[in-house]
Amino acid sequence: MVTKRIKVYGIVQGVGMRPTVARHAASLGIKGSVSNLGPYVEIYAQGEDQNVGRFIDLVKNEPPKRAAILKMDVKEKDVPEYKDFSIIESAKTSGEIFVSPDIAICDECLSELFDRNNRRYLHPFINCTCCGPRLTILDALPYDRERTSMKEFPMCPECAKEYYDPATRRYDAQPVCCNDCGPEVFILDDAENRKGREAITYTRKVIANGGIAAIKGIGGFHLACNAYDNDAVRRLRELKHRPSKPFALMMRDEEEVLKNCYIEDYQRDILKGHQKPIILLKRKEDSLVAEQAAPDNPMIGCMLPYAPVQSLIFDYDDGIEMPRCLVMTSGNLSGLPICRNDDDARREIKEYCDVILTHNRKIRLRADDSVMDFYDGRPYMIRRSRGYAPLPFMMTRSFKGSVIAYGGELKNTFCVAVNSLMYPSSYIGDLTDLKGKNALKESAERMLTLLETKPTHAVCDLHPSYNSSAAAEESGLKLIRVQHHYAHILSCMAENDHTDEVIGISLDGTGYGTDGTIWGGEILKCSLDGFERKGHIRPFLHTGGDIASREGYRIAISMLIDIFGDEAEDKCNELGLIRQGAFRTYKTMHDKKINTAVSTSCGRLFDAASAILGIRYEQSFEGEAATALEFKAMEYEGDKVFECMDLTDGDVIATDRIIRYLAEEKLKGIDTRKLAYAFHYMLAKGVAQMAVAKSDGIKTAALSGGCYQNKLLTRLTEKELKENGFNVLLHSMVPPNDGGIALGQALYGMHKINNQEDI
Repeated sequence: MVTKRIKVYGIVQGVGMRPTVARHAASLGIKGSVSNLGPYVEIYAQGEDQNVGRFIDLVKNEPPKRAAILKMDVKEKDVPEYKDFSIIESAKTSGEIFVSPDIAICDECLSELFDRNNRRYLHPFINCTCCGPRLTILDALPYDRERTSMKEFPMCPECAKEYYDPATRRYDAQPVCCNDCGPEVFILDDAENRKGREAITYTRKVIANGGIAAIKGIGGFHLACNAYDNDAVRRLRELKHRPSKPFALMMRDEEEVLKNCYIEDYQRDILKGHQKPIILLKRKEDSLVAEQAAPDNPMIGCMLPYAPVQSLIFDYDDGIEMPRCLVMTSGNLSGLPICRNDDDARREIKEYCDVILTHNRKIRLRADDSVMDFYDGRPYMIRRSRGYAPLPFMMTRSFKGSVIAYGGELKNTFCVAVNSLMYPSSYIGDLTDLKGKNALKESAERMLTLLETKPTHAVCDLHPSYNSSAAAEESGLKLIRVQHHYAHILSCMAENDHTDEVIGISLDGTGYGTDGTIWGGEILKCSLDGFERKGHIRPFLHTGGDIASREGYRIAISMLIDIFGDEAEDKCNELGLIRQGAFRTYKTMHDKKINTAVSTSCGRLFDAASAILGIRYEQSFEGEAATALEFKAMEYEGDKVFECMDLTDGDVIATDRIIRYLAEEKLKGIDTRKLAYAFHYMLAKGVAQMAVAKSDGIKTAALSGGCYQNKLLTRLTEKELKENGFNVLLHSMVPPNDGGIALGQALYGMHKINNQEDI
């Protein structure tokens, strides 16, 4: 007889770990106990040596479906003999903490939801130990009902019986409830006081008749309408002042996805999995999805229902014929944090919709939908949020202490580091006004409470005017500032658990440089101690201030003035770049540097190229011109081999030569698709040439920054580097865009406090 103490770390709370362990113990005659101690589940297993070994294998290899075991610590113990195997109530202890993300409705609950003989038939809040809200209802750990927003809903006798019985699927399922004792859906501010069944039927009727509904889910509100109705989608665009940015779609089931999209097996696994993010799929030519849902875009962002109320919107026993595909876009003012409660909805999205279906279960932490693309058969995250946050990244290098990193200004997330664990937050949004900043501060405070940590330092961007930096300053913690593009590279290093030197290629929109200019196309020699700027794209004048970020033709004109001098006016006119006013106005601004800054922004370089090729002269959302340029390049089916001029000039990547080439060839009438591809090829060639020239013997390169959401650019850059003998680090589960930089900031902060006393 032996007794082993087993500590199991990871997502082991709220997923049915204790009853699963008890069942494994019973199958092998193991005596002992299992308890949830907050940071880990502790098991004492007593029995014959061989059986205890088999038991440990079962715990490791056959955990609950939604568990994620990161490590197990096994030690032999000398303890008295146990009489049986018991499940011990939760207790608190200190140590590493793993908070479960929200989990999509499981197949068993979905089956019960539509089973007329089940007592949870059509229950909008059905859940079990394998599914349901977690992070978004959590007040504190350990994860027990009294520390969630479900504490306001006492269990009825039947639910309580299931909750306390280890033999049931709902043993210790903290959000467990039914139609008799759970939360309730209702129409917000409704004169007729419609609730429950009546509220759902009314919402379905509004959507079926071409209307727009706001629907409160697990992590916030969505705006929904019939995705097959072009007029309904156009109306939502007009109401939300969102002219062309693609809307996310929710399809009833996999069959509907297959009707509209091409899908690979690795994509299907994630589409149907327990996170259910929005995934980007290629649209079929005969798709019935309204063109207005994703104008001029070959891709569709789609997801399956993950909350019970969403399944009920598609299917209900009220006789209403519902569309099988809905627009399901974030319920918010454009770019700002998703609405979380009824007051938010009244204030911000009431004018966008015809009805608001809400409920009385409080959302503690907002969680927008995750958005995932794919690169070479693996996930390539665009927005990491619901279903994934706040799962931590574990660094092999040992760190001690805690910092909080406040991220960037756009696509904001923050990251809490505790020792060697880095916890990126759910998506907050753009911090362009006070609401975004307050949402960041509120979410950060709640996350620190959940993780039971008190950081000593706050890490933020160098930019003096970012609201994220202001939030860090207002935290009262000691400040550590990190250059924006260096943080991008560090985030890629952190995701890959790589802490040795790299050559970082950071191609991004805009970031504050150490010299006070706008950076964005950078070759950086990076270590955890700091970085050296080894090269960058040719600086140009960013003419027009903030408006130039939306009107790429202004950047194009500025570049062409530098390149062609006296011939620039004719070139600009022939290329259709003078969209308003006269050329001399732009020339005067350029020459006298009126409302102008020096820039190496790769994002603005993309905007200029898109304008010169006549693809997008301006844009209504960030990245519109660049993605249109990428889509056009992907249409090119000709010879992919290009003669390429020398694209390095000292420490400068000669992107002016690329722009000259595009303008001259466009005026010759060369195929726009070929030129769009040539731009990507030459840019990739140029940055790779610079990385090779400036490598100082380093043979690992890291690619990061918003421009590397562009998979064509990523593929071409990776190919060039590998052909030159480099190991290439890429992102996967952390976005290459600004939604990922908080992770890099956190890594820098932890290294700094562990290696320098004077900060």
